[in-house]
Amino acid sequence: MVQSAKELKIKYDRAVDVLYCSFGDPKPALSVEQHNGVVIRLDPDTEEVVGVTVVDFFKRFADHPEETVNVPLAAAV
Repeated sequence: MVQSAKELKIKYDRAVDVLYCSFGDPKPALSVEQHNGVVIRLDPDTEEVVGVTVVDFFKRFADHPEETVNVPLAAAV
């Protein structure tokens, strides 16, 4: 479950084409790699989602500039 009432913080690293999203301030977390270059970051104590990392972020949207790009996540998250 995603924590509510937290600020969404987004950082894009153009050099490696990775988007980092954190719910609140970034903090140590367990990384659960999904398929297709998406990493879900979980609080190790509560298992709440604290962030999402998307590899090849710009490329995903450059390939589909007029469309919504869906990134499926595992049902366990």
